[in-house]
Amino acid sequence: MALLLLLLLMHFLVLPLSVSAAGGGGIRVAVSVPNDQLLGIGQSNATAAKWVSRNVIAHVPATNITSIAVGSEILTTLPNAAPLIVSALTFIHSALVAANLDQQIKVSTPHSSSIILDSFPPSQAFFNRTWNPVMVPLLKFLQSTGSYLMLNVYPYYDYQQSNGVIPLDYALFRPLPPNKEAVDPNTLLHYTNVFDAVVDAAYFAMSDLNFTNIPIVVTESGWPSKGDSSSEPDATVDNANTYNSNLIRHVLNNTGTPKHPGIAVSTYIYELYNEDLRTGPTSEKYWGLFYANGEPVYTLHLTGAGTIFANDTTNQTFCVTKSNADAKMLQAALDWACGPGKVDCSPLLQGQPCYEPDNVVSHATYAFNAYYQKMAKSPGTCDFKGVASITTTDPSHGSCIFPGSFGKKGSKINGTLLAPSNSTSSGCLSQYHYNGGSFTSSVILVALLLNVFVM
Repeated sequence: MALLLLLLLMHFLVLPLSVSAAGGGGIRVAVSVPNDQLLGIGQSNATAAKWVSRNVIAHVPATNITSIAVGSEILTTLPNAAPLIVSALTFIHSALVAANLDQQIKVSTPHSSSIILDSFPPSQAFFNRTWNPVMVPLLKFLQSTGSYLMLNVYPYYDYQQSNGVIPLDYALFRPLPPNKEAVDPNTLLHYTNVFDAVVDAAYFAMSDLNFTNIPIVVTESGWPSKGDSSSEPDATVDNANTYNSNLIRHVLNNTGTPKHPGIAVSTYIYELYNEDLRTGPTSEKYWGLFYANGEPVYTLHLTGAGTIFANDTTNQTFCVTKSNADAKMLQAALDWACGPGKVDCSPLLQGQPCYEPDNVVSHATYAFNAYYQKMAKSPGTCDFKGVASITTTDPSHGSCIFPGSFGKKGSKINGTLLAPSNSTSSGCLSQYHYNGGSFTSSVILVALLLNVFVM
């Protein structure tokens, strides 16, 4: 079975304390050479050996280090250092050989997918010819040492830069009708998502240089949860959740790609925390699964993949209305929950703790959550025809304590109570037919480590 790497990437920093912290739990760890150290390591075998001794040998076997990422996107961010990449890889590998660690620990360097030109159809993709003097010896090194090509894949940027050519659903792994799938006219392979198309483009680009047996590891992939409202409208919490949840499901199911079906593409999720101080477009600050204070930005959802992960560290989740939900659909769902759904909606009555604010969004949020908690957070119980979603933020307010909340005194509340909203539609109770949905259960991520890759 292909090895699954579900990874949370923070920064390419090598801190011995962090590496040591990963020891003892069976977690596979990758460490990285920061870009600003590439020059010294690429010019000196002794410097490389010292780096390996301090950052790798000192921490094995207590920490299960399995790979070293040398720099990050050197060809596109630090092109003047590109001629040193292969020598840096070689020097580090030599130090691993001397320590008898070369079979356990593989060495590579992450690339931006932008080095691949003419990437669709994938079968005609090739690496930027300018970099052939670097890529050919690099691929020879990866092949001879049994390592893999590290690639950063961002369907968000492909979608953003396509000027509407790439459908949002295609970027987010959402199901497409057969007539909307992209077909490579040379291979007749069907592509249902951008991620697979980019990975296969990399495989074909390697084939263009006569390398056909080097596996690929995706060292960064994700979707921002917030962006500029005018220029980045699709950088939203819902889209970030959808992309990362679908990516996890795609990898865990060993789906592979059309060119290599059934072979899981080991993948690192970018990133662990939002970075409030990053410069550039608004979205640059909001790729994290967590806020800087450790609160989840959203709860990943997944089903049907055997092993399940999520970033809900509290196991305290609530069902709330979606911000863009249609008021009529909310009213219908509210009517069903308080009727056939058998939710106790008495706290919504006038004079009761959850009557205010008196509008359909607030009342529906209460009813949806009460049903979700009553059904033990089972898969499909927070969907309501697509107008509800799961959150880790407790929507309790004032004396209105939500079911599932631990309340002000820390004791879990099993009664019925509700959440605030700015909607102005008023809500009352009647009936709605619920077909069930595909919303999935939340689960816990395996590990959250800073400054290392968790493999």
